[in-house]
Amino acid sequence: MTAGLVSPLRTVPGSIARPDYAATGSPSSRQSRAIRTDAEIEAMRVAGRVAAEALIEVGRHVAPGVTTDELDRIGHDAMVAAGSYPSTLNYRGYPKSLCTSVNEIVCHGIPDSRRLRDGDIVNVDVTAFIEGVHGDTSATFLVGDVDAASRALVDTTRRAMHAGISVVAPQARIRDIGRAIESVALPAGYSIVREFIGHGIGDQFHTSLQIPHYYDPRNDTVLLAGMTFTVEPMVNVGAAGVTMWDDGWTVATADGQRTAQFEHTLLVTEDGHELLTLPAEGPPAEVLFAPEPVGADTPTP
Repeated sequence: MTAGLVSPLRTVPGSIARPDYAATGSPSSRQSRAIRTDAEIEAMRVAGRVAAEALIEVGRHVAPGVTTDELDRIGHDAMVAAGSYPSTLNYRGYPKSLCTSVNEIVCHGIPDSRRLRDGDIVNVDVTAFIEGVHGDTSATFLVGDVDAASRALVDTTRRAMHAGISVVAPQARIRDIGRAIESVALPAGYSIVREFIGHGIGDQFHTSLQIPHYYDPRNDTVLLAGMTFTVEPMVNVGAAGVTMWDDGWTVATADGQRTAQFEHTLLVTEDGHELLTLPAEGPPAEVLFAPEPVGADTPTP
């Protein structure tokens, strides 16, 4: 992958409420509570729905020949039309309204003038700010006719995310999430990125709660009802190592091999968990645009 031309920041109507960093690019350093109030949880359902529906709208336009900048415009317009602010816009200076990470780009790919090509895979990461809170979700989409090995990677990454989500419940520990993700990704021959992990989310885009996608017995924080955070494993075909582009945002696999990611924001409930990044009706993007089932003879790493 090489960088294309990046268009100017898109505008947001003045009537739409903005997060604290929208003008300056600098988010507040204040600490955010780990446990959400009932009002915040209800607002996060709204933010999650907006993000989920914007992701679906972007997914409908993923095709060979479309620029990632056009996908950014589509996602921006969808979030603004819903009355929300695109959370990534000017967050620590990030120049666009969502992230598009193509092929070997692990995360934080900046939408630009590059056109998607037949056989690419692209992760689209959408976060919406509305009613004072954020909702964050992503999916990896297939572009045209994608090879079987890439389809297997995308399918396994989605299953690994859901394995991690499945263990979320009160009194579980954060390390259980990473162990469950590893149980799907590692036997298939893939590796898991360690430098970028899930995070707490609510009235702030990123809170201090950290959700590694790999097992470490030291990650023994106990999950409690009312916590909200993302689970978003990044799974590589090759080694787990990554490298940063000179733009300070774009993260690529160190060996140039492909990577995939899926993400949901979730709530720990009294008896389990709830996915907050779901559309009002129908399945989420990760189901709508899922690759065809891969057979037993599908190439793996």
